[in-house]
Amino acid sequence: MKETALALSLSGLGFILSVIWGGPLLRVLKHFKMGKIIRVEGPESHITKMGTPTMGGLVIVGTVVLFTVLLNAASILGLHLSGRSVLLPVVVMVSFSLLGAIDDWEGIRGPRRGLGMRARTKFLLQVILALIAAFILKNVLDVPDMYWPGLKINIELGVWYIPLATFIIVAMSNAVNFTDGLDGLAGLICATAFAAYGGIALMQGNIFVARFCFTVVGALFGFLWFNVHPAMMIMGDTGSLSIGAVLGVVALMTGQWVLLPIIAIIPVSEAASDVLQILYFKATKGKRLFKMAPLHHHFELLGWSETQIVQRFWLIGLLAAMIGMALALG
Repeated sequence: MKETALALSLSGLGFILSVIWGGPLLRVLKHFKMGKIIRVEGPESHITKMGTPTMGGLVIVGTVVLFTVLLNAASILGLHLSGRSVLLPVVVMVSFSLLGAIDDWEGIRGPRRGLGMRARTKFLLQVILALIAAFILKNVLDVPDMYWPGLKINIELGVWYIPLATFIIVAMSNAVNFTDGLDGLAGLICATAFAAYGGIALMQGNIFVARFCFTVVGALFGFLWFNVHPAMMIMGDTGSLSIGAVLGVVALMTGQWVLLPIIAIIPVSEAASDVLQILYFKATKGKRLFKMAPLHHHFELLGWSETQIVQRFWLIGLLAAMIGMALALG
């Protein structure tokens, strides 16, 4: 009970800190004119978002890194508030955030204005970072390979673990990136998923990972203070790439990554819709499966308001996260 209370308290502290320094960051982004550039092929309703400060993911990353460093520093005083195991997700968060920041910068101020980093370059760098993380998970942290819902035994994957872990990290990084298209959507969905994995980690006795997860939840809620409709600040690739990658890492650290398609049903669906759209377009030589991909754009063109989509997607995500936790308990 004490561990649960401390973990939840970190959410509150993370929220307060991110709200406090989110305001100054917003002013800095406005000063340097780090405004989002809306691509022509997007829905017309998104034109109003033109110029909204992006790279807001720095609020989330900065808060999580600060708290993790402080909690680890407390060990000097003999207080074991955090463990070295959470240093990996922090490093993953920072490295993917740096990659996303470069992408955001190139898209706003760089030679590829409006486009950002080349997709192949970004994907290759994601794979390299994910490979390093997967190697550390397997050979340094020695996390469980896989837990199947209902079974209490660790299923060994052998040589398949590292490629699978790499795929999960890269896939989740891009899935959250696809989800980050409407005000508040990615933040709400990811906060719910991290809360679910924080609960799973607590049930496993994986206290340090649980504390990390709830710190992320608090930081995401603080970011949402500025990101709910109409958004004053957008997460950008600085936030979405890092949050998605870390969600994959946390799922791997609990061994319950099989439940990711359920707990993170919205990001997975968003990414799947984009892949299916491309495959269907090529197979039918020009026809479209959805009105527009990723999935939230399809519902926008059906006439749903931005608020309706975000609220309904979040309700689905919340219910799915509860089901995922129930399966992990079983």
